[in-house]
Amino acid sequence: MSSFGTLLSPAESLREQVEGQLASRIVSGEIPPGQVLTVPTLAGDFGVSATPVREAMLNLARRGFLRPIRNRGFEVTEVSPDELRELSEVRMLLEAPPMRQVAGTLDEATVEELREIADRIVAAARAAKFDEYLASDTAFHLRILEATGNHRLVETVRELRQQTRLVGLVRLAESDALISTSLEHAELVDLLVAGRGEDAEALMRQHIRHVGGVWSGREED
Repeated sequence: MSSFGTLLSPAESLREQVEGQLASRIVSGEIPPGQVLTVPTLAGDFGVSATPVREAMLNLARRGFLRPIRNRGFEVTEVSPDELRELSEVRMLLEAPPMRQVAGTLDEATVEELREIADRIVAAARAAKFDEYLASDTAFHLRILEATGNHRLVETVRELRQQTRLVGLVRLAESDALISTSLEHAELVDLLVAGRGEDAEALMRQHIRHVGGVWSGREED
């Protein structure tokens, strides 16, 4: 595995940065299921001490991304098609219907913010920067849900997204499919601004369906 480079964000703890970068590589499939990761090796790759790396890996184990192996390290866990399907179905139930509530209600500042995030998603997709793509994608979806005023909904979806694997993301970066999917964010903003809640809900369902289809490395039904 190649070096992860220098951690540059002083706003986050070393543990948070290590966990975030590892999670994005596991979620995207850049680090595949079955690969064994060790604390000393990762500490060297990140250029940090063993402590934040160990803490990050223990957190990822609690999230179900890693499995401790005695005297060896941590193995990246496999995700079953059924797990992916269930996660995407739950997200669809939680995220799609609120589009009708949000449509036509977004203020100018929120719209501008969403358009900026949508642009970042496309830029990250074009550059195959998976950590930036995933972070921006999460920020976009949660920002829309914040407009409902339902904080429990936002936190529930945040937790679900932390459990979701997009193991086909690396493969999609080699085609136009990832860029095509990323462009749906701007389209969704347009529908919400126009007050077209029914169409926005349908697009959100289509968008989330990718998680259980081509994003997982399989063709959609």
